[in-house]
Amino acid sequence: MRAGDHQAGLFRRLAETGRRPVRLWVDGNAIEALEGDTLMVAILTHGSQLRQSEFGDGARAGFCLMGACQDCWVWTEAGDRLRACTTPVEESLRIVTREVPWRALP
Repeated sequence: MRAGDHQAGLFRRLAETGRRPVRLWVDGNAIEALEGDTLMVAILTHGSQLRQSEFGDGARAGFCLMGACQDCWVWTEAGDRLRACTTPVEESLRIVTREVPWRALP
């Protein structure tokens, strides 16, 4: 990256920009992805990390990128666990990557 260049996320889209936009929610914030993107692509196009580890050892951005490791788990607001690297985006999907709400329940 050259001095003065700005990149909003860890990933930057270079091609296939003509696909239909899909709006989803990540940690309460609306983001736009393109039809056919995985959750990982959508999240890392808008930010520098995929999620916080639930074991307290820091930020994660995925590892194997093919669904074999445990590094890319994210959750729906309903509590379902999804692999971000293999799950396609869906319109109005609501994803949680940080403070999972059901962990705070008694």
